[in-house]
Amino acid sequence: MASTAAAVPAKPQGHSIGFNLGVIALFAALGGLGLAYLIDGAERAKGSAAPASQQVSRTLGGTKLEIPAAWLSGPDDSGPGFAKQVDLDVTLPLGPDGALRRIGVTLTQRSRVRPSASLLDGVYLHQFLPEQLNGPPGLIGKPMAPTAGYDSETVWYDPLAPSPFVAKCQAPIVAGQPGKCLRTVYLGSGIAAVYGFDDDILGNWRKFDAEMHPLLEQIGAV
Repeated sequence: MASTAAAVPAKPQGHSIGFNLGVIALFAALGGLGLAYLIDGAERAKGSAAPASQQVSRTLGGTKLEIPAAWLSGPDDSGPGFAKQVDLDVTLPLGPDGALRRIGVTLTQRSRVRPSASLLDGVYLHQFLPEQLNGPPGLIGKPMAPTAGYDSETVWYDPLAPSPFVAKCQAPIVAGQPGKCLRTVYLGSGIAAVYGFDDDILGNWRKFDAEMHPLLEQIGAV
């Protein structure tokens, strides 16, 4: 028997297909425009990025040093070439609980200074007062006799090492401020380093050389 249901005419598809294609084309165009902006932004960022740290060259005691300009202490007016000394400022996590501390470093020729370990036996030992101070674990603190010109100064040293850590520290001039310490060591390149730092770094004295050595090695001083 023939079906009595009326045939449902098919809806025209041309308009729907054309509309969908137009939407796809629009999104593709917007995507391409966005990509172009991203590429342009990346190129601009690359062009405006800070340049690598400028290096300066110094020759000290026959050793050529390549130093980041940002490490130089104060204005650098010595110019390239030979130098009697080079003054630096570096920051290391050597304060209490790893707090950052600034360390002044003066690099000079060995012939101009004596290392603190040598001064311990040759000079400081003969100027010690009888008492001993409590301080950072592993270090002995001996106050210096004021009559020898060491008023309010204390020498902190490791009594066990053959080449001990030794630092001479001045008591704070203003209450609430840290004391200031000096330590001199010979490096392996014919150069000596004189370190100046706050006395609260003494708590991390065992880490001092391990933190400082890579920086000095980086510039060619060891």
